[in-house]
Amino acid sequence: MKKILCVVFSFAVLALISCTAREAAYNGSEYSFSVNYSETVNPGDIVYINMSFVAENYDYKVPEYATAELIRLSSGKSYGKQELYTVRQNPPVMFAAIPLSTYLEPGEFALEVHYKEANGREMKFSLPVVAEPKEFVEEVLYLNATNTAIKTDNSPKRAAQIDRLNDILYSVNKNAIYYTSNFVYPVESTRRTAFFGDRRTYQYDTGASSTSLHYGIDFGVPTGTPVYACGDGKVVLVEDRVSTGWSIVIEHLPGLYSLYYHLDSTLIEEGMLVKAGEQIGFSGATGLATGPHLHWEVRFLGEAINPDFFVENKLF
Repeated sequence: MKKILCVVFSFAVLALISCTAREAAYNGSEYSFSVNYSETVNPGDIVYINMSFVAENYDYKVPEYATAELIRLSSGKSYGKQELYTVRQNPPVMFAAIPLSTYLEPGEFALEVHYKEANGREMKFSLPVVAEPKEFVEEVLYLNATNTAIKTDNSPKRAAQIDRLNDILYSVNKNAIYYTSNFVYPVESTRRTAFFGDRRTYQYDTGASSTSLHYGIDFGVPTGTPVYACGDGKVVLVEDRVSTGWSIVIEHLPGLYSLYYHLDSTLIEEGMLVKAGEQIGFSGATGLATGPHLHWEVRFLGEAINPDFFVENKLF
């Protein structure tokens, strides 16, 4: 059930039904809009907002610009500021999201939105956001000689693959609007062998060790299990990588990508457009893998985000 959200507008009158929710509406003489956003979040989620406009005057256009900034109330510290962009027309819908680190401390925040009307007047309002605590799994992975060699590989080939992937994940194409619905899971199995945000210690066969985060979800499926696209999008990478084996990356929205690692084989090529639920490959154990599985990951503006968030939440 959607609720109505209590916010304070400057220069505006807000229609309120409740003060504890996720939705609000502004009705003006020239235009009206509703606001939907993520009010309660966990570390590793995103704080998103969309503004859906209804023009009372057909000459009205969407704001010249609009920004959303997340600020911790106790300190005034900013945790990100993003410009809203138009994702739909007729009626216009503007959207932005701010990724949250898995190390985010819980607390109360304000999502401060500024926009400029078509007549040039500056407007602003503030939305309450609560970040709740979340416990992450801690685990130790013992690597054999083969996986130790992969994990500690400092070759130019691996470095070039990392650079190429980062160039993709940190790129934002405002015209890349392929999918506006909930994600679907990439395999039919629900068995998970590792979780998003796991705090990992890698124990090498040499006796040394290192620590890192697990950026996605591992589904424990046999080699050859069909793997499906989690949403409509453009295939921007298909590559046999040193660390992640056969890998696929799909672009869904500006700055939003899904990643599929350790595949046995792939069925698509870079540049192709795919649909949600379309098969893109078969699971395997290529790259650094202790057994057959699918590693599924979601990145937004380069930050690893809990994939479940995009299955459970409809952004627009």
